[in-house]
Amino acid sequence: MKHIKVTDLMTDEVVAVAPDTTFKDVAKLLAQHGVSGLPVLDDEDRVVGVVSQTDILAHSASAPHAAQQTSPPAGPPTAGDVMSTPAVTVHAEETAADAARLMTRRGIERLPVVDEEERLVGIVTRRDLLRLFVRPDSEIRRRVTDEVLTEVLGVPTGDVDVHVVDGFVTLNGLVERRSQLPALLSLVERLDGVVAVASHVGARTDDTPAAHAGHARHAQPW
Repeated sequence: MKHIKVTDLMTDEVVAVAPDTTFKDVAKLLAQHGVSGLPVLDDEDRVVGVVSQTDILAHSASAPHAAQQTSPPAGPPTAGDVMSTPAVTVHAEETAADAARLMTRRGIERLPVVDEEERLVGIVTRRDLLRLFVRPDSEIRRRVTDEVLTEVLGVPTGDVDVHVVDGFVTLNGLVERRSQLPALLSLVERLDGVVAVASHVGARTDDTPAAHAGHARHAQPW
């Protein structure tokens, strides 16, 4: 089964800064490019942190307190001083669905995309990932039927009815073995464009380990 990868959706023209970029220049870049955060790169283009509007505001709020200190200032603050670290990144070859889950779990709007050597290759945003869900229901139904049920699980045509409305998939019917049910649900949930799945699929035979253990206990002589 083919999944859309992060590399298929990311933007490869990324505005980034170095750790020694001044606080003032970071704020200018955020405003100029209309973005909420910038990756901070070391000399080898590896992401060492992310500086965001939140970091800028937090530093600004603490500035009056810092000004009351008697020690002389060390110099203007830099991206390295205010950035959030370690950076939350995603690899280019990961699925877009995994990136969406990571964004949701961490409550962030954008993810720096890195290669196998952790070097920055792009950026992916929530807006980019929304394209995942702009999928015709007919295409989702075809993929569930052809790719998941027929190709992967070998379920005969007609054994499971598939209905899709606005990305919501409903499954009804029977598969041969109970052990197929978790795989069916997992595979359908991971399809691009699927918002949620309601499965009402049963099994003709119970081939799970618990069922076999129960049969073995009943077969023991007394």
